[in-house]
Amino acid sequence: MPEWANGLRIVIDRDACMGSGMCIVYAPGTFSHDDEAKAVAADPPGDDEATVRSAVDACPMGALTLVPAEGEG
Repeated sequence: MPEWANGLRIVIDRDACMGSGMCIVYAPGTFSHDDEAKAVAADPPGDDEATVRSAVDACPMGALTLVPAEGEG
């Protein structure tokens, strides 16, 4: 799962993802669609954390989350 040095990672709920593409609009260096039109994230993310946070917030289905990486905190 994509992760930043500050200990956050992107989680994508593929069941909730409807493929709206808002994540790609907000953070095209990090998000794309797979052959099922579901969101996937680049590893490492190609956008800064603030840009990815905007994409996470823009998801109409709430399918994107930033969480602490395993073993952090």
